[in-house]
Amino acid sequence: MTNPPGRPARIGILTVSDRASAGIYEDRSGPAALDWLRMHLVGDWEFVGRIVPDGVETVAGAMRDLCDTEGCDLLLVTGGTGPAPRDETPEALAQVATRFLPGFGEAMRQANLAEVPTAILSRQEAAVRGASLIITLPGKPASIATSLAAVFAAVPYCLDLIGAARIDTDPARLKAFRPIAA
Repeated sequence: MTNPPGRPARIGILTVSDRASAGIYEDRSGPAALDWLRMHLVGDWEFVGRIVPDGVETVAGAMRDLCDTEGCDLLLVTGGTGPAPRDETPEALAQVATRFLPGFGEAMRQANLAEVPTAILSRQEAAVRGASLIITLPGKPASIATSLAAVFAAVPYCLDLIGAARIDTDPARLKAFRPIAA
């Protein structure tokens, strides 16, 4: 889906969890990501949320739908980034991505490593699909906040570069970087 100029950005949050998708467990990661966005973004933007069970095909299908059909400019995917057998979010991302942005995963792991030694087990990453930026995050709400704080200053400019709708941060909370036009 091509993003018309001037329309509000669409931001998707995809929670990946067998238990949350089955109603056994309350999703805390999706709401944590949404709260973080509400605290740090200014201007108009629209939210699209989904919860799906773990699994390469399920997650990849939801990513495709949120990017291609729903027109999400930014897609945050929570959960499924660990080393457990059902944690297959990176494998799903590999099926849908057109370009990987390895600096995102490196920065998120480094920031989380300052808080918990098991951050090195996380397989967080980011990639582009068309005019959508997909960022995979851990499922723990505190780690989501740490991860987003570590990379989000680069997100608005990345969206500009890939032709997505514009988003702006509240500079009092997080100053986004955009080069000065020559």
